[in-house]
Amino acid sequence: MSHPLFILDAGLNASLQQQLRQQIAKAILDHHIPLDAPLPSSRKLAKQLNVARNTVVLAYEHLLDDGYLIAKERSGYFVNPDILENSVKLEVISDARHTTGTKPDWQGRFKLNPTQQTNITKPTDWQNYQYPFIYGQFDPDLFPTNHWRECCRDNVSVPAIRSWAADHFVADDPMLIEQIHTRILPRRGVWADPEEILITIGCQQGLYMLAQLLLDKNTVMGLEDPGFVDMRNIASINPSKLKPLPVDEEGLIIDQGLAECDCVYVTPSHQYPTTVTMPLDRRRKLLEMASQEDFLIIEDDYECEANFHQAPSPALKSLDKHGRVIYIGSFSKTLAPGLRIGYLVASKELIAEARSLRRLMLRHPPANNQRSIGLFIARGYYDALSATLVKAYQQRHKIMAEALQKHMPGLAEQPTFGGSCYWVKGPEGLDARALKALAAEQGILIEAGDIHFLAEDAPLNYFRLGYSSINPKLIEPGIAKLAQIMYQLTATPV
Repeated sequence: MSHPLFILDAGLNASLQQQLRQQIAKAILDHHIPLDAPLPSSRKLAKQLNVARNTVVLAYEHLLDDGYLIAKERSGYFVNPDILENSVKLEVISDARHTTGTKPDWQGRFKLNPTQQTNITKPTDWQNYQYPFIYGQFDPDLFPTNHWRECCRDNVSVPAIRSWAADHFVADDPMLIEQIHTRILPRRGVWADPEEILITIGCQQGLYMLAQLLLDKNTVMGLEDPGFVDMRNIASINPSKLKPLPVDEEGLIIDQGLAECDCVYVTPSHQYPTTVTMPLDRRRKLLEMASQEDFLIIEDDYECEANFHQAPSPALKSLDKHGRVIYIGSFSKTLAPGLRIGYLVASKELIAEARSLRRLMLRHPPANNQRSIGLFIARGYYDALSATLVKAYQQRHKIMAEALQKHMPGLAEQPTFGGSCYWVKGPEGLDARALKALAAEQGILIEAGDIHFLAEDAPLNYFRLGYSSINPKLIEPGIAKLAQIMYQLTATPV
């Protein structure tokens, strides 16, 4: 065995020792290292790989502890044959593949084709773009790394592990439930018993479970138009009849169209994607109509922590006296989208059914992540992060407003709520899809808006600009470049 078997890259997130350990383990499991041949000495391998000898020593010691290697006195390290006892030999697999038959007709077997739906896509390398006006991503510079690391470290103490590592069946972490119950929901005026709260894998899983529980082919699902693409796609595959519901400068319009619905999905505090806020009197009318016409309301209170532009309006759920509102929240927009932790708040009857359905899907979200977030909130770090984000977003919001007014006058209204994006109506004749493609070539990321409309002949001149993850100093020059591209596309004088 010689060093080309292992290739280490100092540019990766994993340390050189971790990389070496993983590569040796893989080589062992793939039968690339003979059982009767010693591994190179730590000194020799370190020299071959041009790394410190201690890097190799630690890798060998870890593999010895994990059972991949055995140490023979005066002979060095060898592959532990026991580690291969339960692995299938490659030649057995190769021989077994020589069978006759045909491949399945997958398209004929699929009952659903989610890949055929239109979804929002974002480049995985968005951080490499100079002007990432991308929505829904967090700014690593604002993330409280030390506080989060502290909570995660304390979460792997022996008592903590004994608490969350056991099989909880359908239960959620009591600390996280308590923090949502006593600290998160009351800010929105929502008072709920612990039995009325269910933890989910982001808001997405909550919406999917509600669709499973409440929708069928005879159900009419009312959706804001324009509105949340994922809710539309979830409702369409369950399936149900989709009814577009128009919005105006005050959010969802309350009219007789709602009477045809069995369930209505709404984003009253920060309409998705137009960013407008539903006033209090319209919220009351919506609740009154829900009771009169007997329909349910799913309230998605996304970005509720990012309100800096006006006094916060109470959540629709806080005004609900009859249990018709199902409240959905998440930590994705405040803490980090990659954590995938959200929550449902509803009547005990609905939560009980959702909990049983969730058990069939995944039992419960990872208990260690739940506990880490519970600790993060309990120690006041969540409140501090929220304040930091509000201050940062308010600054970027102001810079964005001035840049848009300077370079795209009259095309965007300031969000009355705050949040982390602007909804822009480009000039007539603009195809925002073409704008998106040309802008990307110059390092500018935006989101075309047509995907948010339910109608096939959706207007093409809308687009969304997020500012949660862009350096404030780059906002104005980015908007200036984007405006130049846009006006070139529409042959409008700059």
